[in-house]
Amino acid sequence: MITHTQAIILKSVDYQESSKILTVLSQKHGKIALIARGVKRPKSKLAGVIDIGNILDVVYYYKPSRAVQSLTEASIQSGSMAFRKDFEKAAILYSVLELTGQLVHENEENEPLFSFLSVFVKWLSNSEFIHPSIFAYVQIRCAELLGFNLSFEQADTFEHMFFDISHGLISNEYQTELSYTLTVKQSRFLHQAISSKSIKVLQIGLSGLELKQLIHHLDVYYKYHIDGYKDRKSDAIFEQMLKDI
Repeated sequence: MITHTQAIILKSVDYQESSKILTVLSQKHGKIALIARGVKRPKSKLAGVIDIGNILDVVYYYKPSRAVQSLTEASIQSGSMAFRKDFEKAAILYSVLELTGQLVHENEENEPLFSFLSVFVKWLSNSEFIHPSIFAYVQIRCAELLGFNLSFEQADTFEHMFFDISHGLISNEYQTELSYTLTVKQSRFLHQAISSKSIKVLQIGLSGLELKQLIHHLDVYYKYHIDGYKDRKSDAIFEQMLKDI
């Protein structure tokens, strides 16, 4: 079946001498693999189009029983050029794309997740102010889009709060042995990210250590709910940013 849709490139690996195999999140078929034949040749019409983070209009032959689909046409709907010039944006982008790649199964359509990622990549590319805590915000939003969202129990103060991994509940009561103690800023961050979904959450000013801890807590939460969830390789780059905040 010939399919025309949008797709976000999550990963790209070389295949043979002149081709690449792309892992993309497509609007119509979810996460799929596409082979871009001859893309590494200088005269290829796909040269300069196949970059990680690009949002593309693509045409491919789709066959559910086939592990890799054949890409025939692609044009850039939103490019990733800004990420080549900005180390911090690139580090955030790669971690978000690697996270997304783990959250969906092959050929599993998820329109809300695709829409969120598409808007986020464009926003990240164009935004002037970026704080690394945006990654924790993405973790929280993706959990919601996948159906195991966090909840915040109303409290009079943000002091002495706990994050219960088994239930995804943030409250002032120690629930189980899988409860993490939160700092005041971590509690405020979670509350605002869950309740308002406002970008003002980036102004809370988590320290590098607080953010690293919070990202770890959220990763443990993902591991509790998603079989086979793994640590991200791209975090080695991302964590370099945290040393400066």
